[in-house]
Amino acid sequence: MLRPNHILVFRFSALGDVAMTVPVIKLLLDQYPGLEITLVSDPFMEPLFDGIERLHFYGADTKADFKGISGLRRLSKRIKKDIPFDAIADLHNVLRTKILRFFLPGKPRASIDKGRAEKKELTRAVNKKLHPLKSTFQRYADVFAQLGFPIEFNVKRGIVRKIRPQVPLVPGQAKGDWLIGVAPFARHAPKMYPLEKMKEVVKMLALHSPMTIVLFGSKQEAAVLDSWAKEIPRVSSVAGKFSLAEELEIIATLDIMISMDSANMHLASMLGVPVVSIWGGTHPYLGFYGWGQRYENAIQQDLPCRPSSVFGNKPCPVHGEEGCMGGITAQSVYEKVKENVPI
Repeated sequence: MLRPNHILVFRFSALGDVAMTVPVIKLLLDQYPGLEITLVSDPFMEPLFDGIERLHFYGADTKADFKGISGLRRLSKRIKKDIPFDAIADLHNVLRTKILRFFLPGKPRASIDKGRAEKKELTRAVNKKLHPLKSTFQRYADVFAQLGFPIEFNVKRGIVRKIRPQVPLVPGQAKGDWLIGVAPFARHAPKMYPLEKMKEVVKMLALHSPMTIVLFGSKQEAAVLDSWAKEIPRVSSVAGKFSLAEELEIIATLDIMISMDSANMHLASMLGVPVVSIWGGTHPYLGFYGWGQRYENAIQQDLPCRPSSVFGNKPCPVHGEEGCMGGITAQSVYEKVKENVPI
């Protein structure tokens, strides 16, 4: 099979999952200068790929504008008309993308193997086989290898994106301050570090000067984070105040990010920012650890119930919705940050 010149890539889903494609696609394009990629994803994701040469972003909302089989048929017709692709890489491999592949016949194609059986062995309640699985980055790379483009991984912080902020976006930030990002929320409760403990971490960090702590979250979480910012000195909240592109600019300036197994871990990782990550119902062994991050910066408890689910969307059979973070103290998180930032 001749190598294709233009690969059509599908990856929808959550922000963190799409962010994990960025380092792989960037390395692919760096290592194969004649190749072009068109990535089809939710329109909201476009800022993740800004500035990557020979990467064309094609926004498509498959839950609204192209909903259902008829919507996917319309989308496939548009893709045929708009994109001169000669191969398909499906990095999602769910019903939506399988239908799109069906409507786009006649081209070489490859799809991701998610390793569901291996992940089930890691998350089952008894007889767990706890060992590191293939990373999601490698699983993405395997798809391109099937199309004739093996990727040599060169994991360096900052290899993916370099953003130079146009203006200082963080309210109250003084020149020369250490800038620490804190993302206290996660999509699912079993992945969330208790909010009262995270607030305690923020208070400990705020005792140090020069220091600015930036809180990240959604519009729905803004009220909680705004109240922290009002109560604790040297703390600012950007939750719900900026676009994704602007938040990426802010993250790029951080000295370190504190997060759970969440999108913010992946956003910081693709920008070369060190991350102290806190793990509960999920586990780095499942393959979703941040790009280029030191394993020593993952804070977790060695418990027989962990991991209890792949995505953290199921309650722990032992600890319930509270997850597996009860024994992780605020002091231990603070000390881990101190190992990375000279405060």
